[in-house]
Amino acid sequence: MQPRMKNIPSENAKNTDVSSLSHEITTGLRDGIPIAMGYFAVAFSLGIIAKKAGLTAALGFVSSFFTRASAGEYGVYTLVAVNATYVELIAMCLVVNLRYMLMSAALSQKLAPCTSWLHRILMACCITDEIFGISINHKGYTPPAYTYSAALISGLFWASGCAAGIIAGGMLPPTIVSALSVALYGMFLAIIMPFARTDRDVLYAIIASFVLSGLCAVAPITSEWNSGTRTIVLTIVITAVIAWVKPIETGDDGKA
Repeated sequence: MQPRMKNIPSENAKNTDVSSLSHEITTGLRDGIPIAMGYFAVAFSLGIIAKKAGLTAALGFVSSFFTRASAGEYGVYTLVAVNATYVELIAMCLVVNLRYMLMSAALSQKLAPCTSWLHRILMACCITDEIFGISINHKGYTPPAYTYSAALISGLFWASGCAAGIIAGGMLPPTIVSALSVALYGMFLAIIMPFARTDRDVLYAIIASFVLSGLCAVAPITSEWNSGTRTIVLTIVITAVIAWVKPIETGDDGKA
């Protein structure tokens, strides 16, 4: 009898896997560069706030790299400036950034079933509004390498922008700082608006979010909530209604 051959992957299969991984890394870096450039501008204004709170450029770089949340960092630096307690800092970050839990749950539906728990946790840590936007719109399943690459390049620019803002200090006039602070929102609109042109359900969700957000900001009860809480509530309500009215059917390959 001939000896039983082991099931060894062919050289072609290995080359295909390496080529696919390289493609996803390159694509992630390419899609992350425009986000990174916008991040640098917004983080620069956060760096000016961090400078007033007494942070050094090194501390600003580290804190920004592991946070990457404009509202969260702004709240942290503001509380640091008034010598707030650690409990207050943690509570504020949880409330302001709680929406990322919703994004993580949504992104988990775009991962291949074989994706390990380690990759799932690390990808959740990479999520920002913009990284979530490009990851959730990836064709088919979203590979971890794609999200990691986009998060790495954008995170480095975000952290560098904050450090540069701290170095610059308060040298820039207030008008320029105000202009930089709204750049992030314009960039996020640039990510979602192209899909609104081809998908009416996305367009309706965007319109509803604008209208309801404005109404809740002036309504008697909801106006007393902070912006993070309003965002969480509106996200749950709007997405639940859209998912119930217009559910998306997906195949076994993860494609809609």
